[in-house]
Amino acid sequence: MEERDRNASDLLERAIAALRTRGHFSAFPELPSGKIYGEGAREEGQRAFEAHLERPFRLDQPTSGAWLGGEESPYGFPLGIRYPAPDPDGMIKAALSALPRWRDCGVERRAEVCLDILERLNRRSFELAYAVMHTTGQGFVMAFQAGGPHAQDRGLEALACAVDLMRRTPARALWEKRVGRDEVARFDKRYRIAPRGLALVIGCSTFPTWNSYPALFADLATGNPVLVKPHPRAVLPLALTVQIARQALDDAGFDPNLVQLVVDSEGEPIAKSLATRPEVRLIDFTGSSAFGNWLEQHCPQAAVFTEKSGVNSVVVDSTDDFRGMVRNLAFSLSLYAGQMCTTPQNIFVPASGIATDQGHKGFEEVAGALVEAVDRLLADPKRAVEVLGCIQNPATVERIDRVARAAGSAVLRPSAPLVHPEHPKARVHTPLLVQAESGEEELYLQELFGPIAFVIEADSTADAIARAAKAAREKGAITASVYSTREEVLADMERAMLECGVALSENLTGGVYVNQSAAFSDFHATGLNPAANASLVDEAFVAPRFHVVQLRRPLGG
Repeated sequence: MEERDRNASDLLERAIAALRTRGHFSAFPELPSGKIYGEGAREEGQRAFEAHLERPFRLDQPTSGAWLGGEESPYGFPLGIRYPAPDPDGMIKAALSALPRWRDCGVERRAEVCLDILERLNRRSFELAYAVMHTTGQGFVMAFQAGGPHAQDRGLEALACAVDLMRRTPARALWEKRVGRDEVARFDKRYRIAPRGLALVIGCSTFPTWNSYPALFADLATGNPVLVKPHPRAVLPLALTVQIARQALDDAGFDPNLVQLVVDSEGEPIAKSLATRPEVRLIDFTGSSAFGNWLEQHCPQAAVFTEKSGVNSVVVDSTDDFRGMVRNLAFSLSLYAGQMCTTPQNIFVPASGIATDQGHKGFEEVAGALVEAVDRLLADPKRAVEVLGCIQNPATVERIDRVARAAGSAVLRPSAPLVHPEHPKARVHTPLLVQAESGEEELYLQELFGPIAFVIEADSTADAIARAAKAAREKGAITASVYSTREEVLADMERAMLECGVALSENLTGGVYVNQSAAFSDFHATGLNPAANASLVDEAFVAPRFHVVQLRRPLGG
């Protein structure tokens, strides 16, 4: 037990150090390998996932007595899992009752328990992978990585940031000041971390764990009980998370109602009524701009952190690796069928073309090469379905069709359904690429979630940069990318993206993609444009979750 505690303490210190250096650091192995996680771990995880199907998911927490559930795998079958319907009043009362002991146990003890939760989650990464795969539609490897180790790293990152912040205030201080010729005032001052209060984490349907773990662990680390409300189409990954967290809390001697699952349905949503409760003091949300903006406007009692929709842009000026550029872009557009908040949507190319290592390429050549790169990437159906995954929401398929009809002859590459070799009913679609002129803002200057991208003919590189910046300022953006061999162009793009608060990637031609965000090094969003009002994970994301309350007592002598 002591060895385990030392290892956990060492992990936390290394995580805190990684936040300061911003170099590569990962606590949880991302490869779904039996050599790492144990022989047969994948098969065991699949069996564990299947054991949840067509059964009630039991949690010993306040409930109305009814059951809810309607998840359907994008791979073509209903999950049939039923979850306990919430009793909001009972859950809030239970959570607030659990708060004092969790608050009073102190920063280091809370950190120990949070580390234990993360380690337990990691041991069940294969089970979580299948849960993520069959609720979000991600391919298995992506579901394992993004839903498991990468999400766990993000949770650890938030925990490390919280502990580092809270440690900066000492628990106690001796304060002395001469207040007269022969008099010295001496005080014993004590400082206590006070959590803000009840937290509500509202999950999304595409990355339920990756987007929720930073808030969950920042809240718990700073002493706040948490209500976890999954998206109705992606409940199981967060239900498992809550189940695992509750067991760890109970084993550590704490009230498991510090973490509770709040399930609702699309027909009868509960998020608005919960979010406006006076007891709810923290809200984290990932999803549509409409609801994110509503939360920001209607929940004055809470600190609200939102990640919403945006329009991510690429500016292509020139390149010394044309083949690598189009290959990298093709993968970025295809990964998880564009259902990532970091996926590029608008690719601006000067009408006059670009300079490359293969000579000058006209606009049509650049667009055609990108189409060919997507075709090559997805030529093998077995490989294609792993890259694309499935479309999570049928509304996305309708959106693809609507944009294609509106674009008409401007379609460069039509989207097409693919038959999954193992799941014939899976909802798999390839990317739609559309050509547009820079003035057609009504077509491309809006987020069109899913495998939809535009190759836009800009008047010049300067025009392309200006239009990318306009999209970020007006609609929001989380990522941007630029390709250029000219330092002055890179500097112009850097300045433009700094002014509108967008993370910029330059000249990506290899195996790192603009979609990817690495814990402990990359900040996800900035909070400086309409796509998000917070960043995962900076100090501003964590600090509002706690305050310091002091006590001072005079000392004699």
